Amino acid sequence: MTTPAYEPDQQPPTRKPHRTVEGILWARVDRRRERIRAQVVQARSGKHWMPTWLMATLLGLILLGWLCIIFFG
Repeated sequence: MTTPAYEPDQQPPTRKPHRTVEGILWARVDRRRERIRAQVVQARSGKHWMPTWLMATLLGLILLGWLCIIFFG
């Protein structure tokens, strides 16, 4: 004998509502909006392990070194 997929004191699950393309797209937009909101909150908290100006400087030095290797190497 198999056990039901739901708890004994609950009603059996009904059929899932029909999902529309529009509903799926809006759910995707909502999830993206929440991710962006969470990233903004994290950025505003000030828990950066490396300042932005230092990352930009390192990127500039890497690109400059790469260009020097291409043109003078």
